[in-house]
Amino acid sequence: MTVSNSIVDVIHQDQYDNVASHTQKGIDFCERFGQFVKERCQIEVKYAGELKKLVKKYQPANKKEDEESAFSVVQGFLAMLKEVHDIAGQHELISENMASSVIKEVLSLAHEVKQERKKHLQEAQKLQQQLNLSIQQLDKCKGKYEKAFKEMEKAVDNYKRADADINLSRAEVEKHKNTSHIKTQQCDELKNDYAAQLQTTNKHQQEHYTVLMPQVFSQLQEMDEKRITELQRFIKECGDIERNVIPIINTCIDGIHNAANSVNPSKDSELVIEKYKSGFQAPGDIPFEDLNQVFHGSDSSLNSSKSSTVNVSRTETFKGGTVSGKNKKRGGLFGIFSSSKSQLSKTDETKEDFSNLPPTQRKKKLNKKIEELRIAIAKETAERDGMIKMQEVYQQNPALGDASSLDKQLEENAQKLDLLRQECQKFEGYLAEAEGQGTPQSDRKKRNSMTDESVTSRSTSDLGSMGSQQRASAPGTPLQQHQSYNESPDSGIQGNSRGQFDAQDSFEEDVPEGVPVLGVCVAVYPFEATNDGSVSMAQGEQFSIIETDQGDGWTLVRREATGEEGFVPTSYIEATYY
Repeated sequence: MTVSNSIVDVIHQDQYDNVASHTQKGIDFCERFGQFVKERCQIEVKYAGELKKLVKKYQPANKKEDEESAFSVVQGFLAMLKEVHDIAGQHELISENMASSVIKEVLSLAHEVKQERKKHLQEAQKLQQQLNLSIQQLDKCKGKYEKAFKEMEKAVDNYKRADADINLSRAEVEKHKNTSHIKTQQCDELKNDYAAQLQTTNKHQQEHYTVLMPQVFSQLQEMDEKRITELQRFIKECGDIERNVIPIINTCIDGIHNAANSVNPSKDSELVIEKYKSGFQAPGDIPFEDLNQVFHGSDSSLNSSKSSTVNVSRTETFKGGTVSGKNKKRGGLFGIFSSSKSQLSKTDETKEDFSNLPPTQRKKKLNKKIEELRIAIAKETAERDGMIKMQEVYQQNPALGDASSLDKQLEENAQKLDLLRQECQKFEGYLAEAEGQGTPQSDRKKRNSMTDESVTSRSTSDLGSMGSQQRASAPGTPLQQHQSYNESPDSGIQGNSRGQFDAQDSFEEDVPEGVPVLGVCVAVYPFEATNDGSVSMAQGEQFSIIETDQGDGWTLVRREATGEEGFVPTSYIEATYY
């Protein structure tokens, strides 16, 4: 196995402990990197949460702020809040991706490297123990050889002294000779054992430092390089995760710039003017008062003029609702309850028709009230249609339920519809009064209200058929909801409490000459008329608006070229009102 020079240097320097310490530091660094990414994710989540909390704090929370949202600068700010909320979502996405793609893999890598390092170190420790055991055997053999050599030297020396001593017998000399010979043989045997063990130990040591331990160090090196490579990939992945959301964040920033560009100061000023204009006429010139005439006039004329002035002022003051003269003295404690009652009733009355508001503001309030009532009427009508359908199902299949159980609910619904239509008619009268419209338009609205009331007062079976005919239509497939203009006399409409009523004659009389044009509209989609009450239109064709949508999805228009009038679907046109 090829070993790099760096590993050989480490082996030569016997830096096994340092290598083991370095690999441990690498594992610690890997875990430290994982902890960094984890804390980064927590910061991203916290930052996103604070951004969302900030956006929620500045969202309009009440009706007053909703009314202010019509201004372009407020709409721009709301668009900015939306983009900031999206930016917060991108930071949450960064945290989620890092947690799933980086943190989990970093912890797995640290655990894997730790197990692999433990395995390699145990193998190196085992090899080191084997080498140490071989060296111990060598030392043991060497010690035995040294001991035998010393005994051999002593025996040989004794034999030489005995052989030189003439006083010793031949037997004693022979004894020393045999002992010397035995010790020499033992020394030679231990010498051979020592030489063999030395050869084995040297071979083991050479294999240990040139093959076995380099393999362990090479495995440790591969492990450490793998750890570094994986950390390099994780660092790049963190950058890629953040880079992937940068285009989306840039898009959000572009949205903020677009929101800023959409701010229109002139439009906001027009909205303020439209919102607060009163409709009052400007006051006339203040008349000049010639004081010389009063000064040179007679005393009687002066007194008479004063008295007339006082009477006029008292009369005007009384007409304006202010107590004057003697009645003014009774405005103390005893006049509290009577005055408060009259003031309360007067306040309630003015609140109902909004006559206490300027003309323009009064019209806005009345239009808003009428729109709310029409929405309520449409809701109740839809509920009634649903109950009628359910009643028809019960009649066809009595096993599903009792049809008569819905009679009371239908009766209550009819009463609600009557009350709502009466309220709507009343406020339409207030609006007509505020707008100063003529009799034809108000009569026309009254006739429409009468027609609605007659429809409400019909029998349950007639209401069932009418409810199936007047279901709300989806855009693109409108139903003819103004069928009251072309129904036959036996449809049930003429049988109301006000006597016979011909729908076709009503349509011909509904739009008298001289009705003011409310605006213009352009056909967005083509429409083919299916009855006499409606009018066909081509895409892009322009009409004059005679009557606005009354909540049924149809608008009355007039083709100026031919004078033809009729109803068209509101969802098919783009209207511009004067």
